[in-house]
Amino acid sequence: MHFAAFKSIPESMSRPLKYYDNNVSGLVQLLSLLDEYCIRHFIFSSSAAVYGAKLHAGSPLREEELVHHQETVLNIHGEAEIIEPVVAGLTCPYARTKYMGEAILADVAKGDPSWRIAVLRYFNPVGCHPSYLLGERLVPGATNLYPALGQVLKGVRQSFELMGSDWPTRDGSSVRDFVHVLDVARGHIAALQQSLHSSFRTFNLGTGSGTTVLEAVRTVEAIANTPIPVTRGPRRVGDLHACVAVIQRAAEELHWCPRENPFQGAVDLCVTVQRDIDKS
Repeated sequence: MHFAAFKSIPESMSRPLKYYDNNVSGLVQLLSLLDEYCIRHFIFSSSAAVYGAKLHAGSPLREEELVHHQETVLNIHGEAEIIEPVVAGLTCPYARTKYMGEAILADVAKGDPSWRIAVLRYFNPVGCHPSYLLGERLVPGATNLYPALGQVLKGVRQSFELMGSDWPTRDGSSVRDFVHVLDVARGHIAALQQSLHSSFRTFNLGTGSGTTVLEAVRTVEAIANTPIPVTRGPRRVGDLHACVAVIQRAAEELHWCPRENPFQGAVDLCVTVQRDIDKS
């Protein structure tokens, strides 16, 4: 399992070489070492960001909307359709490194079908293990939604800055598919346990349900019983309109589906914040 990639979209914009070196060059070096020792069962942490321009369509995303070699798939009407490897709208170096990583793995598997490679496209992981030994990292300058909200709850920030409030959604904020990290972990276990139908296969790991950023803010606010002031700023370069998974393939082939309560990520954040406050 490969979890050693950098993942901050804003940082990838300011330090692209750092991301290409670690996320792409590091992957190639790791694969070469694994191949040398005949280790060819590989699980790769990818991202919904690889869908690029498809993310702005506002529709739930299926794995076959991004392929790396020509594939014949059944469309939503049950008809055979040839899909070509086309990508557009990758708006940040982070997304490009993940796309490149997938493409490299697809080529490796095509060159040597003895490989068994599962690519897991995470949507928006949240929450932590129930031990709370590894909670959300509430570091200064956090850009992810939940850590930023945690800083407001701790009093480190005066307000949560909503970057973009004019998206074509029900409340103007962008839509995300928040999946609990325990469900993501179970997805990896499922990928290890199941026999893949091919040498390379991609799977979405999400819930199939979209939540707006403002809805997530209000959920955290209600659970913490603490008001969270919101200031509205412009959209950030690289931000996305909507990002929701279709998880049918993972359900059918990996026998995986999300189990955690949809509010558990917000509960985990509030517990982590309170534990941090109690320690200080």
